[in-house]
Amino acid sequence: MTTHCHLCKLNAAIDQGTAPAGTVVWRDAQVSVIAVDEPEYPGFCRVIWNSHVKEMSDLMPRERHWIMDVVWQVELAQREIMLPEKINLASFGNQTPHVHWHVIPRYLDDAHFPHPTWAAAQRSSLPEVLAARRALLPQLHADIVARLGG
Repeated sequence: MTTHCHLCKLNAAIDQGTAPAGTVVWRDAQVSVIAVDEPEYPGFCRVIWNSHVKEMSDLMPRERHWIMDVVWQVELAQREIMLPEKINLASFGNQTPHVHWHVIPRYLDDAHFPHPTWAAAQRSSLPEVLAARRALLPQLHADIVARLGG
């Protein structure tokens, strides 16, 4: 763990049992699936390598395969339960140089579509639409756990 990395701090909080409730969807010794509290994007998850690793190529081949298998399973669960128009997958690490993937369900009516979630908003999402999507989160999280052998 590095003291300046917010994902290392999150992993430490998970290990200590002090992470906010509902944060961890699934976890094993190497990878965590985290529910991201992003009001405009219910279902947004991060797949995080538990130890501090800066680049995907720093992982062993079997480790790279494992984290990507987890990403694909989260994507499949989002597609099946959330029924988005598109799934966005992103791994940047410029601000947080710790291996992690963003897995974001996107909709034609979301605030930024078709642009990235960090672009200027194109519209306001309807509160009732967001509420309906949030209502699917327990089912989404259960499906992720089932897919990953929870």
